[in-house]
Amino acid sequence: MARECNIDARGKFVRLVGGSVSVLAGIIAMLLIVAGILPENIFTIGSVIGMFAGGALGIYEGKSGWCVARAMGIRTPI
Repeated sequence: MARECNIDARGKFVRLVGGSVSVLAGIIAMLLIVAGILPENIFTIGSVIGMFAGGALGIYEGKSGWCVARAMGIRTPI
């Protein structure tokens, strides 16, 4: 099934910026864990993985113009 563009330019921009911020926050959190400032446990590591995965998905959606939620029929405001 071909992925058709289902978001406009504003939606692409919001997803690119949001994804970039999430990936950057994941990098900062990872560095804080490595430095010993944040505790190294399943919750912090899981949060870092989630920030990377969510950010990567946002960047992908912003670049491709295809939103997973909209493809499933969920109406998103942007």
